[in-house]
Amino acid sequence: MAKFITAQEAARLIPDGATVGVAGMGLSGWPEEVACAIRDSFRETGHPCDLNLKQGSALGDWGYGNQFVGWERTRREDGPDQSHGNRGVTRLGEAGPGLVTKWTAAHIGSAFALTELARQNKLQCHCLPQGVIVNLWREIAAGRPGLLTKVGLGTFVDPRVEGGRMNEVTTEEVVKLVEFEGEEYLFYKSFPLHVALLRGTTADENGNITFEHESVLNEGLAVAMAAKNSGGIVIVQVEYVTKRGTMNPKEVKIPGILVDYVVQATDPMACWQAEGAYFEPAFSGQVKKPVGVLPRLPLGSRKILCRRCAMELRSGCVANLGVGIPADVASVVAEEGFTDQMTLTAETGAVGGVPAALPNFGSAYNPECTMLHNDMFDLIDGGGLDITVLGLAQADEEGNLNVSKFGPRLTGPGGFINITQSAKKVVFCGTFMAKSKEHVQDGKLVIDQEGSIHKFVKQVEQITFAGRYVRPNQTVLYITERGVFQLLDGRMTLIEIAPGVDLEKDILAHMEFAPVISPDLKTMDPAIFQEDWGGMGEYMERDS
Repeated sequence: MAKFITAQEAARLIPDGATVGVAGMGLSGWPEEVACAIRDSFRETGHPCDLNLKQGSALGDWGYGNQFVGWERTRREDGPDQSHGNRGVTRLGEAGPGLVTKWTAAHIGSAFALTELARQNKLQCHCLPQGVIVNLWREIAAGRPGLLTKVGLGTFVDPRVEGGRMNEVTTEEVVKLVEFEGEEYLFYKSFPLHVALLRGTTADENGNITFEHESVLNEGLAVAMAAKNSGGIVIVQVEYVTKRGTMNPKEVKIPGILVDYVVQATDPMACWQAEGAYFEPAFSGQVKKPVGVLPRLPLGSRKILCRRCAMELRSGCVANLGVGIPADVASVVAEEGFTDQMTLTAETGAVGGVPAALPNFGSAYNPECTMLHNDMFDLIDGGGLDITVLGLAQADEEGNLNVSKFGPRLTGPGGFINITQSAKKVVFCGTFMAKSKEHVQDGKLVIDQEGSIHKFVKQVEQITFAGRYVRPNQTVLYITERGVFQLLDGRMTLIEIAPGVDLEKDILAHMEFAPVISPDLKTMDPAIFQEDWGGMGEYMERDS
C-alpha cells in the first residue's frame, strides 16, 4: 500500500547517483512541487546529487518570450513559484552543477537552466528520439535487453555520426549499430531505473492513480513498471486524494501496486495542466469547446507558405502538424472549410480535434480519442501518418535537415526523427531566408529586405533528418515562400518558383549549394498569392 508523504520527505528518499525517470509533455505530468523540494534539498544539504535524469518529451516552460539568463541567476524563493520560463525540468538545474550530472532527453530546449549547464559542459547530455525513449520504458519494464529499431539511422543519433551526444564532455555510447537478418538497425540498451517521479490527478488511499485532469495520457505507467521491476521506487504527485474503492477501475492509469509514495501537492499551482493553462477541460475531455473558425492569417509570406502546405493535404488523411508556421496550416484549412475532411493528431496521443500551439503544444482541444503516449509512437513508427508538416530550420544539398542544434543553442529532436522517418509524405515548411521581409502585391511576392541567415547550407550543423535514408515511395518536400524543393534521387531539386521571384537573384544567390533545377520548373499556383484563395478543394481529392 502506498505511503502518503510530503514533497520534502520524497526528496530525501532519492539516493545519490540514482537514475530518475519522468513522464509527460510541457507541464502535463510534471511533479513541480516534488522537483522544487529536490532542488532545495540539494542546495541545503548537497543531496541528492549526481542524478542521471531520463525524460521522453520537452518537460518545461518556454516562458512566453522570456530569455534565459544563466543558472547562476535563477535562484527563487522555496516552493513552486510561477515565474514564466522557470517551471518544469529546469528546476533541477536551478541549484547549479552537481544535482544532475547525466541527462538523456528527446527535447531539452525549454529546460533552460539544465541546458545552460549542458552548454557549459557541466553535465553529460544525450538527445534521443522521443518515440524511442517513451517506448524503451516498456522494454525495461518487461526485462528485455533494449529497443531494436531503424529510428535514428543516419541522423546525429547514429553512432557513426554523433551517437546522440550534445556536448564535448559526453562520451558514453548509448546507441549501437547492429545488423539483423541482413538489415541495419539501431539498438538502444535498457538500464535499471531507480526512481520514477510522476504526476497524476487523483490518488485513492491504496495509491491508485487517475489522470482525469491531465491533457496527455503519458508514459507514466511504463515508467512506473520500469522502476518497480528494477527494484526502484515510484513517487507520484497528485492534486486530490479520495477514499479507497471509489475509483472507476477503467479510469485508473497507474495501479496502486506500482506506487510506493504519494505526495498531495500543498499548492494547486504545482499541478498545471499545460504551460499556458492551469486547467482547460477541453484538453482533458470534460467539455467540447466551441472552437469556432480560427483567426484568418493576413496575406503575406506566412499565409503563402501555409496555403502551399495545405495543397498537400488530402481528404481523409491522418496528419501531424508541428509548431510554428506548420501549426498555422490549420488556420488555412479552417478558412477554406475543410477541417472536417481530415484527422489531425498530436504525437503525445491526441487523435482528432484541434492540436494546440505553444504554450500548450502537446495538448489538443476536443480530441476524439486520447491514446497513451507510447501507443501513438507505435502508430507513427509503423507508418500510420499520411502526412506531416514540420519546420524548416536548416537544409543541405543532400536533403538533410537540422532542427536540433545551432552553435551553442541546444534543442534536441523531440519526435521529429520518428515522425519524419515514418510518415508517407514529409513537408518541411519555413521561410527561405531567416530575418527576411516580404509582402504580396498584385499576386506576386515582393522582397523588401533580404534575410541575414542562410537556411540552405552546404552541410547542416546536425543531422536531425537524414536525406539518404528516405524510404522508397516516401515523398519529401521543402516548401518556402520563394519556391518549392523536392528530394529526388538524393538531390535537392527546385520544382516550383513563386511569381515575382528571380531565380538567380532571389534563390540561387542565397544558397550555399547549387540545387538541381527541374526541367519542368513550374510557377507556384498564382491563386495562393491572392487575397482570397478558395482553391483548396481541387487539391483535396487529388492522388498523393
